Amino acid sequence: MTIRVLLVDDEPLLRMAFTMVLEAQPDMEAVGEAGDGAEAVRLARQLRPDLVLMDVRMPGTDGIEATRRITRSCRQTRVLILTTFDLDEYAFAGLKAGASGFLLKNALPEELLAAIRNIAAGDAVVSPRITRRLLENFAHQLPSGDVPASDERLQRLTPREREVLIEVARGLSNTEIAAGLHLSEATVKTHLGRILLKLELRDRVQAVVFAYENRLMRPA
Repeated sequence: MTIRVLLVDDEPLLRMAFTMVLEAQPDMEAVGEAGDGAEAVRLARQLRPDLVLMDVRMPGTDGIEATRRITRSCRQTRVLILTTFDLDEYAFAGLKAGASGFLLKNALPEELLAAIRNIAAGDAVVSPRITRRLLENFAHQLPSGDVPASDERLQRLTPREREVLIEVARGLSNTEIAAGLHLSEATVKTHLGRILLKLELRDRVQAVVFAYENRLMRPA
């Protein structure tokens, strides 16, 4: 299948460079370009791409707000946030807005292509450990206090699913979770799939954010 990508960046030369990289791949296609967030939202609703490669800092509607609107109105479209600095506060905001991951703008072309393919396959491009480090560095943006979690969706989880969710939030991979809980890796993947479905979340990154926000985990 061809992965249809919408490119969003306020710099035309960068969009041209990304287009050249994508069009050289047999399984990718650049279906459109946008120079700001508002245009990105319009084109996403019109073109229904598989993935949006989203810049953050743009005039008018920025990439965070555009991501929020796109993920709400185009449920099948995933967003990959591009950031300038590792652990940029905008990356965290982008993940909370519904992005499936983030990548540095100076990433190598092969890293960009791998990230696009991973997201298109339903995975997150942010490794569990990096996700945890990101949340810990921006813990001040998370809810504080000793108020218990109130999201009713938590009641949908079985005790085992809740246990798996906590392990995911700890930054463990599926292999590590399987070893710690004495399960097969396939069983862990099944549990994670059910967790995402019951909690109405897009991917592993959103599950980690959900766990922290609902105080199943506390940043170190």
